[in-house]
Amino acid sequence: MAYEVHHSRIASLALLLAGTCMAATPSTELRDQSLTQLEQRLEEIDSELTTLANLSLRSGTGAIGYRSRFHEDEFHREWIQIDFDKEHELDEVVLVPAIRRDTQTGAEADGFPKSFRLIAGATGETDGQVVAEYSGEQNILPRIAPFAIPCSGIKCSWLRLEVDCLSLRAFDEHYVLQLSEIMAFSNGENIALHQPVTAKSNRRDGLAWDEHFVVDGFVPYLMDAASGEKSVAFVGRIASNALPVLMIDLSEPQPVSRLQLHAVETSDFFPQALDIDFGLPRAIRLEGANQPDFADAHTLLDLQFDTVYKMSPIMEWDFPETTKRFLRLTILSPPTDPLSPSRPARFGFAEIELLSHGRNVARDKPFTVTGLRELRDFRRSINQLTDGRNIYGDILPIREWMRQLARRHDLETKRPLIVHELELRYEKQKINLRRLGWLSALLAGGIGFTILIDRLLRMRQIRGIEQRIAADLHDELGANLHTIGLLSDLAENSQDNPEEQSTYHQRIRAVTERSGIAVRNCTDMFSANALHKGLVADMERAAQRIMAKLDHELSIEGEEYISQLKRRTCFDLFLFYKECLVNISRHSGATKFCTRLIITQEEITLTISDNGRGLPDTEDNAIPRSLKRRAKIMGAKLSVTSPAGGGTSINLKLEPRKRTPFLKRGLV
Repeated sequence: MAYEVHHSRIASLALLLAGTCMAATPSTELRDQSLTQLEQRLEEIDSELTTLANLSLRSGTGAIGYRSRFHEDEFHREWIQIDFDKEHELDEVVLVPAIRRDTQTGAEADGFPKSFRLIAGATGETDGQVVAEYSGEQNILPRIAPFAIPCSGIKCSWLRLEVDCLSLRAFDEHYVLQLSEIMAFSNGENIALHQPVTAKSNRRDGLAWDEHFVVDGFVPYLMDAASGEKSVAFVGRIASNALPVLMIDLSEPQPVSRLQLHAVETSDFFPQALDIDFGLPRAIRLEGANQPDFADAHTLLDLQFDTVYKMSPIMEWDFPETTKRFLRLTILSPPTDPLSPSRPARFGFAEIELLSHGRNVARDKPFTVTGLRELRDFRRSINQLTDGRNIYGDILPIREWMRQLARRHDLETKRPLIVHELELRYEKQKINLRRLGWLSALLAGGIGFTILIDRLLRMRQIRGIEQRIAADLHDELGANLHTIGLLSDLAENSQDNPEEQSTYHQRIRAVTERSGIAVRNCTDMFSANALHKGLVADMERAAQRIMAKLDHELSIEGEEYISQLKRRTCFDLFLFYKECLVNISRHSGATKFCTRLIITQEEITLTISDNGRGLPDTEDNAIPRSLKRRAKIMGAKLSVTSPAGGGTSINLKLEPRKRTPFLKRGLV
């Protein structure tokens, strides 16, 4: 027989690959979690994985487990039942899969059931009660780790696994039920160990497959804990004509009921160095006593290792519970030295455990050994038999070991789902960041464009203000200068009437002062002081001043709206009116004129008519440029006509615009 105890990381890789295949469909639970929660959960998983035992696979020759007869399709019923020695409170059942090598994943469960139920019953019951039931929809497979089933302390004297849906056996593509081990735990102990087993079908090949192998305690894993320091196994060379004896003092009588032996690792290389076991005796006797000379010795176990199918890296045997202080392990049949059969044989163990209700009472207790030659390799001290460690670290209780392996599978299956969901979230973030970048660029461009447009609008507004100021100065000063010239002529013609001449001089003086103020305060023409007494009064005053002694008629309609006109509108109307009067005074030769102002909510109409010589034609180019400029500034429509009776009629129509209503509160 040759078995190999070595480190295998293929198992963990297989689980990771299996989990990755499932990662394409993240659960709703993950989608509902925030990015922070997912990152925190991934960190928690990675942290917990560092504390769990590693899934390291053993190799070599030995018992594998149970295999049913094969079937051509998956829907066949198979069952396997374990009968306990008495009624127990069942805490947990662990199903250990049979594992095969796979070219894709490296390792994979073979023949593990897809759909099954666990039934427990008391003595005399045939049906029992269903403890748990699983289907293919629960994604138990793929896996190489143990599958743990909680049982909540149910009392039973037998346990049955019933399978309704089988899975494929890879090498011949037949459907079978295969399991490496079934463990049933009660108060921390595997009560299924070496118990009677029956099954619906069994293909006993006399080698690795048999129904009783499913409760022999042998699993396809190495105990590779994530904690503890390395400890090299004890090995000694047997003296001539002597049987090696190992004795331990438990310090006080203690109940013991189980022996666990951890074999020496043969090699940590691929392939292994030796083709047989190194240091494992072929026959062992365990005795217990309360006297140090073993005068009251009682045989607890007689073990025969006559076949490789009785050997494993971890071997367990139960015996009736007994309270003893001293225990003696006698090597009845030493092994042959694999390197030199003619030399004295060597034997050894990585650890010897004596269990009491699941607790190792031999931990750190001193062993003494007789029948050995002087031990020269101080790295393989006798004290290492009870240090609680193997070559990989701490030795865990079997149930805790299985729990950690099952937990590792769950976390390594869940981890790729979380990683996949995080990658989706990160990709969305990248997309959003790219979008945000484009939006930022567009926003920056928009801001720049807005600033440019605003600058252009301000420049246009400034040009408009410049044009308005120029037009206002032209109209105001032009009208005032014309008035001064007209009053000067009248004053010249009134030399015979000193009183009238003085009046004209005073009016000239007033117009001159007003012109100076207009020049100094041209930018204040939009203020409230632009009109002294209101629009109508200023229009009458301007008519008297500019037109001198011409007959004048002024009619107003909608006078109630004048107070609601904006100051800018009033000022524009006034300047337009003054410019019209100047043109009539200069060019028309009229003796009288008429002004009509109509104000409604919809429009303002200003019409100035005279009886002068009229315009040469009614074409647009006959309209004075000063009037066109003023109408354009106001945004008004201008028309000039020559009535049939002679003279000229100037018509200005101003309609409110959305942005520039002429009433203070807009149109009703």
